[in-house]
Amino acid sequence: MSSFVPTIEPGVLTLAPGFRALSLFVDAKPVAASHVAAEAALRAANAVKQGGPAWAEQHLAAWAEAFRAFGAKPQRTPCSAEALRKRVLRDGALPAVDPVVDLYNAISVEFAVPIGGENVAAYQGSPRLVVAEGTEPFDTMKDGQQAIEFPEAGEVVWRDDQGVTCRRWNWRQGVRTRLHQDVEQMWFVLEALPSMPDAALHAAGGALAQDLIKMMPGSTIRIELTDKSAD
Repeated sequence: MSSFVPTIEPGVLTLAPGFRALSLFVDAKPVAASHVAAEAALRAANAVKQGGPAWAEQHLAAWAEAFRAFGAKPQRTPCSAEALRKRVLRDGALPAVDPVVDLYNAISVEFAVPIGGENVAAYQGSPRLVVAEGTEPFDTMKDGQQAIEFPEAGEVVWRDDQGVTCRRWNWRQGVRTRLHQDVEQMWFVLEALPSMPDAALHAAGGALAQDLIKMMPGSTIRIELTDKSAD
């Protein structure tokens, strides 16, 4: 996985100075303790109900401003962490989808930080966070059927050599690179703006790594921070 290197386009940091992406690269073993995800989800729900974490309100507000900076409407398409947080406040819990997905969603809610989970084997080249031209294909589902959409010009997206993998920064993930528990090479990306302390970002990454090891014993994890644009 050494050739799989996420990069950030300079234009993204112009829109959101101080953005950082903390990556976890995981060579995963089979899931042996799926209950770890349920425990993390309960912990996250309790944390939200108690009003935590301390930086949550400012961090999610900063994400709303970042979305507005590239023309998105955060009330309609909020960042992934805010969408999950609202679901917990409305329903009292997070939905169960897949043990690995449930786990990183729980960490996202607990730490008020957007987290993406991706299948490395499905990528064509490395992931790049870019300002879209509007011609990049994005594979998604519409009315239960596979469909191709295109981002708006100026929209911030994650992409690879084939097309967009996540629209509006971290709002909607594509189908092609979607993660599930049987994936052997996983990439998780935690996305932070300056209002989230560095210590909190690394704590979130550490919590995710610790729970992934508990869930999939024998897995190996490498953690790297990307906080500068690609030259």
